[in-house]
Amino acid sequence: MKKVIYNKFDKAQITQMPVVSFPGRIIVIISPGETEKAVDYLLSQPILGVDTETRPSFKKGEQHKVALLQVSTPDTCFLFRLNTTGMTPAIIRFLEDTTVPKVGLSWHDDLLSLKRRKEFNPGLFVELQSLVKEIGIEDMSLQKLYANLFHKKINKRQQLSNWDRDVLDDKQKLYAATDAWACINIYREIVRLQDGKDYELRIVAEGEQ
Repeated sequence: MKKVIYNKFDKAQITQMPVVSFPGRIIVIISPGETEKAVDYLLSQPILGVDTETRPSFKKGEQHKVALLQVSTPDTCFLFRLNTTGMTPAIIRFLEDTTVPKVGLSWHDDLLSLKRRKEFNPGLFVELQSLVKEIGIEDMSLQKLYANLFHKKINKRQQLSNWDRDVLDDKQKLYAATDAWACINIYREIVRLQDGKDYELRIVAEGEQ
């Protein structure tokens, strides 16, 4: 039986779905010296999920630098606190790497934010927004994509929290790790559906949502 997916997913349905969270270990990187070993480990993996977090601005003209780079394997997520590590040579090496696919969502915007900290030449990144279009999905948010493909809800409550705070709380760490990890899951499922032609796309007419 083919999996049913929708070109557009009704956000109202998401509230009733079970919440999904990153199930693995989370490692917070706070000093420049820690970045080298972390990057060595990450670049030994076959695939990675990536995301960033920035302290939200609530005043006109106020803009903060990207504070967090989260990089996840299927079972381990590293949270690089860029406001304390800076853009070390190891982090630049990671961002410029062309051997390991790094999957992100709306990653072009994240790259621009990272480049405001320090210029680099982006390596091998996979943009999920481009990938999902290939199978007819029009939604571009992580929450809607995950709900469409897995019928589970990614909680977004921590999105507007203070990512510059001295110590991230457990809810922030879990939120950040979940977003990066979810990118791997979405990528693998899209590839599986494409390779096996194992899906039925249902078009939601305007006004049905």
